[in-house]
Amino acid sequence: MSRRYLGVFVLFMAGWLPAHAVQANYSFDECMTKIGSQAKTEGISDKTVQYVLGKVKHIPRIIELDRRQPEFTQTFANYFNTRINDERVQRGRELLAKHRSLLDKIHSETGVPAQFLISFWGLESNYGGHFGEWSVTDSLATLACDPRRSSFFTQELLNALRIIDAGDIAPERMMGSWAGAMGHMQFMPSTYLSYAKDMDGDGRRDLWGSIPDALGSAANFLRQLGWVSGLNWGQEVRLPPGFDYSLAGRGHMLSLAEWVTLGVTTTSGAPLDASSEHKATLLVPAGHQGPAFLVTRNFQILMRWNRSEFYALSVGHLADRIAGAGGLHRPPQVETVKISREQVRQLQKDLSALGIDAGEADGVMGSATRQAISRFQQSTQRIADGHLDATLLHAIREAARTLTP
Repeated sequence: MSRRYLGVFVLFMAGWLPAHAVQANYSFDECMTKIGSQAKTEGISDKTVQYVLGKVKHIPRIIELDRRQPEFTQTFANYFNTRINDERVQRGRELLAKHRSLLDKIHSETGVPAQFLISFWGLESNYGGHFGEWSVTDSLATLACDPRRSSFFTQELLNALRIIDAGDIAPERMMGSWAGAMGHMQFMPSTYLSYAKDMDGDGRRDLWGSIPDALGSAANFLRQLGWVSGLNWGQEVRLPPGFDYSLAGRGHMLSLAEWVTLGVTTTSGAPLDASSEHKATLLVPAGHQGPAFLVTRNFQILMRWNRSEFYALSVGHLADRIAGAGGLHRPPQVETVKISREQVRQLQKDLSALGIDAGEADGVMGSATRQAISRFQQSTQRIADGHLDATLLHAIREAARTLTP
């Protein structure tokens, strides 16, 4: 019996701990022993394994956070407006000026423009103001010993041990999010090992204490993901009256010349640059009453950092604002009616019942669900923008009910 388990067992026998706590701690202790053996087999030093894994704690709150899902779906307006504000834009412009020399050097080496690095910095950690309040090793150990995603987090824990073993960071300073994202740019340990760079030349890759390392690592990550130098992420555009919104969505990529033919212009009404060879996709994240964006291949690179259209649009727009642009020409309207995940789950079932594939009934408003909504809108002579509101939700529910015997 291990020393840790023996202590827990004594408390249990004294009546101070419930039986499930004994089993949970015993299982965690066994899990750490197994991971420790694997770490040594993979070349991580005994000193690091014993020092780190001998101190890690199982934190039930981490499991609660991992299981928690928001009760309501988040609209683009709510997502965007909580992340893009004048204070964040102004601070980004100040940091752009402050670190201009460093950012110019990084740009020349990677092709990634300065404003995008500052934008990621602002959205990931509020420019270093909030790395997260959790011990990364505690978080990863807790999740590695939970069956839901054990394999993924076991590997991330091993990677965190490798970072510590290399001397890049002391375990006490390795603080991050509850899921193990770390430092100024909230890299997971696997991303750190693959892309982190020592930009300040001190022999360590420090994404907590070194701004040059953090910004240089972010640029290296984007470059390795396939960032196209000289190509912007996209732009807000104006759509003509009577536009066919079924052309929106990541399933359609057209040349700018083709979008021009369809009547799409800049927000000022000026023609798009039809000479560009790059193709673009149209996104209308808040429906036909909100902003419309033509996004390029580099937008897909932004989404490989975080697979959320809302996030990538926020990164791109914040970068534009930091570089001196104004706000959106057509800001999204704040929606007061909330739609729950359970309602979305029922919607997905209803669409499937109507013969429209909405993907898995998981309560998540992903691209497959939005495309299914668009097909329903087309079939009922509505504007097929894929946007869900309470009225449309009710209409789909009623249509599905008519099929029920």
